[in-house]
Amino acid sequence: MSAVGLPALSARPAPMLLTRVFTALVLAVAVLAALFLLPSPAWGVLTLAAIVVAAVEWANLAGYRANARWLFVAGIPLIGLNLLFSPAAGFAQGWPDGVVLAVCGPAALFWAMVMPPWLRGHWKPQSPLMMAVVGWLVLIAAWVALVALQARSPWLALAAMAMVWVADIAAYFSGRAFGRRKLAPSISPGKTWEGVAGALAAVALYALALVPLARQAGYAGQVSAAAVAAWVALALLFTALAVGGDLFESLLKRHAGVKDSGRLLPGHGGILDRVDAQLAVLPAAALAALAFLR
Repeated sequence: MSAVGLPALSARPAPMLLTRVFTALVLAVAVLAALFLLPSPAWGVLTLAAIVVAAVEWANLAGYRANARWLFVAGIPLIGLNLLFSPAAGFAQGWPDGVVLAVCGPAALFWAMVMPPWLRGHWKPQSPLMMAVVGWLVLIAAWVALVALQARSPWLALAAMAMVWVADIAAYFSGRAFGRRKLAPSISPGKTWEGVAGALAAVALYALALVPLARQAGYAGQVSAAAVAAWVALALLFTALAVGGDLFESLLKRHAGVKDSGRLLPGHGGILDRVDAQLAVLPAAALAALAFLR
């Protein structure tokens, strides 16, 4: 679960905190090593394996029985491996722009247009097919976005993921220090508006720190004051999506009556608990890269 406005640090037992920190460090080293050392196809296969685990957790949250669960999960590698290795998809060291747009575009629209009313209405879809379509959409799109960004540059993929991490950390500490007003008490009682404000402020600073690297990242336009302001506004939009992605997974868990999506990661829960915000941000980040970078 992301750290937007979590309770005070003292409320967490020290052994659990140490377990969380150790797991986070191991994950960070493993992800960074794979991100920078693996060629794009191998990175695609590795991250697809993680998405398959997330699909198992999604299926459990959706309440699928055995046959439906494995049918849903099998769709993830079937779609992903075809996108990686089918000649029609055109993946060599990255997909053509049209593939990224076709996959990430609908997912970005889901997070921007469907997720907010879903959260406001506390929707609990009764259709297994609907939950399967949404699951395939958000999981595959986030994976395609991450692979596409890494194919452009590992640093670009890292910058996109780090934006969520910065928001997470800032939200945790600002929520701990100043948290008073609940963000969505019926969905995730620990999150506060003060945590969100801290995340927005930190991401704005992070976005400004990246401005000197715009040329190296492939931005061909003029780095004017208006362009910088637009970039910061885009980063704040990504932060809002991250908060929404976090709350969306929290709502799924609340409907399922569970605290964590899984138990794979000691001290952290499941894969979905760690990537909930990334699911919402990465497709939009990949689309932004298509629009503004060479």
